[in-house]
Amino acid sequence: MPEFIPLVDLAPAGTGRIGEVGLQIHEAFTRSGFCYVTNHGVPDDVIAAAARAALDFFRLPPEVKLHSKPAESVRGFNALGRTKMKGAAQADYKEYFQIGLELPRDDPAVLAGQPLRGPNQWPQAVPAFQPAFERYFAEIAKCGHILLRAVALSLGAKETFFIRKYDKPLQRTQAVYYPPHPVGNKPDLFGVAPHTDYGCVTLLWQDDVGGLEVRDRSGNWVSAPPIPGTLVINIGDLLHRWSNDRYFSNQHRVINRSGRERLSIATFFDPDFDASVDPLDLGLPAGDLPHAPPVSAGDYIMGRISASQAHLAEPEG
Repeated sequence: MPEFIPLVDLAPAGTGRIGEVGLQIHEAFTRSGFCYVTNHGVPDDVIAAAARAALDFFRLPPEVKLHSKPAESVRGFNALGRTKMKGAAQADYKEYFQIGLELPRDDPAVLAGQPLRGPNQWPQAVPAFQPAFERYFAEIAKCGHILLRAVALSLGAKETFFIRKYDKPLQRTQAVYYPPHPVGNKPDLFGVAPHTDYGCVTLLWQDDVGGLEVRDRSGNWVSAPPIPGTLVINIGDLLHRWSNDRYFSNQHRVINRSGRERLSIATFFDPDFDASVDPLDLGLPAGDLPHAPPVSAGDYIMGRISASQAHLAEPEG
């Protein structure tokens, strides 16, 4: 494990010592924007079931997978070429299946036309997929809330600061499949090209293949190898902004050099669509002025998603 990406133990949060976690989080997110977490609380069997179901789906023939392509709310299967990071020469060499908060079509947020809202769609060809990912979605959210409690304390706010911002969170969980890179591929082909995440906090489970790399402060790429029993956590641009640049949203990329398929499960744990992201709300240090005006969380995230799909004829929202 590179020293640039520290290991944070979440166990103290369960014994009333969330402040200890906050101190470690502050060190990690101001230095590299990344950390590994142990004792994250997501049961091993939940992770294993989700990984099995995801691989069962991604190994299906392409024509079967396309039955689950997004029809609304960007939920479902996204084939190779769906996303292209800003400045990248090629689209990302990955497939992914996305789910979000399950909301009926008569929910006020759906009726109001909020992007990213609505019911999930599930692959009928893999019956185990829905129960596995519904459970994973719920369990990873518990970890997300623990992290946000620590984040709030680390920035000098009340421990409960984020609760009112996460009534109907824009949580998006993606099973991400990276095929082996083609033989003789160009050096500008990435599983995911260098980028920063869009939202607040990302929680990532990765298999044992490896390929995630993080840029250090000198501009070098350092490996973030898989560590059994951990999740990789990083912040995104929205929390960078919310913290008034005290936290560091850092570039990262994925290159699958292994010659094997690679699987990860990424959860973007973001606030309600209408949540106001205002640096003043997190209590600026004395003498500091806000570096950015308030913004709606949903508007900001949708702007970033649209930019990543601008190379498509019909970007989805």
